[in-house]
Amino acid sequence: MVQLAATIDPVQDGRIHIEKINGLFMYQHGGSGPEFGAGIKMAVERGWLELHESGAYVRLLNGGEII
Repeated sequence: MVQLAATIDPVQDGRIHIEKINGLFMYQHGGSGPEFGAGIKMAVERGWLELHESGAYVRLLNGGEII
């Protein structure tokens, strides 16, 4: 997820719309919805991504700090 997110140009305040990552993951890499959810959850738990409470976007993190 982090590698995919890093390929997307962020919008305001480093936000990356979740649907852009989802599209790459599902359509270009053949992933499923449950796999996408698990990947996002793992990236958040490991401090690689910050997921907004709305679920609409993420931010890339580096040791808990926004990149």
